[in-house]
Amino acid sequence: MDQSLTPAVEQAMREAARRAIMPRFGTASAMPVADKGAHPGETEPVTAADRESEAILYEALVGLIPGARVIGEEAVHHRPDLLEGLGAGTCWIVDPLDGTANFAAGTGPFGLLVALVDNGVPAGGWLLDPLSGRFCAALKDQGATIDGAPFRTGPTGRARPTLAVTRLFTGPARRRRLIASLTDEAEVLDSPRCAADQYPRVASGENDVTLFTRTLSWDHAAGVLFLNEAGGRASRADGTPYRCDDAREGLIVATSPAAWDWAADRLSALGETLALSIATKSCEAGR
Repeated sequence: MDQSLTPAVEQAMREAARRAIMPRFGTASAMPVADKGAHPGETEPVTAADRESEAILYEALVGLIPGARVIGEEAVHHRPDLLEGLGAGTCWIVDPLDGTANFAAGTGPFGLLVALVDNGVPAGGWLLDPLSGRFCAALKDQGATIDGAPFRTGPTGRARPTLAVTRLFTGPARRRRLIASLTDEAEVLDSPRCAADQYPRVASGENDVTLFTRTLSWDHAAGVLFLNEAGGRASRADGTPYRCDDAREGLIVATSPAAWDWAADRLSALGETLALSIATKSCEAGR
């Protein structure tokens, strides 16, 4: 993988943050202009910052690798067919503003995510935090960096692991049961619906583990590669590697292979798969 991609991608991401995102943050122009939530009670706000950031990133990325497609989250909302063939060829996958609800509320965290994918497998991952300026990068089999410096995960030294749980579960009762079952062994936190924040947080040891249900490629492809290249582990709850063309739900993200094993064993003992819609599917099967 060409290392010259990282400075080019970083420049594009910083430009999108500078022009489209940060001038709107904390102002009336950060308010949602649309909602693409697909289910009752589900909120997926879209702001002008999402749209302009994606346009800037598209323009910068489309010419970097001849023949590579650019697939942006906002474009997919209008054209789901863009995801067809995701497991073949080379493409860029873009989340122009992850954590939009936080951004619109005038709080953090939020960030930008760009991944380069070859035949469904993440080959490059870049994460930018516009609030702090932190830039995380990784190329497959070439390690990870933060702000240009090589980075590796390390032991947290905590007797009780810190574990964050996504808020995206079908039915609040199921999530409450999961959290209650974990509190005897771990300090359990809410994950604030921002993968661009959670992957660096886990890599740095602020969280030992984060549990995700929904695993859309624009949310996870970049972070999975970054964390794995840094020495942590991010993979499906059954241990299989993350692929962008795999529609299954559930992902365990951990600061070390040992922390991943602990979380996977605990979930297995509870019979929890992290599938977002498992409660709904069970109800439908019983009808």
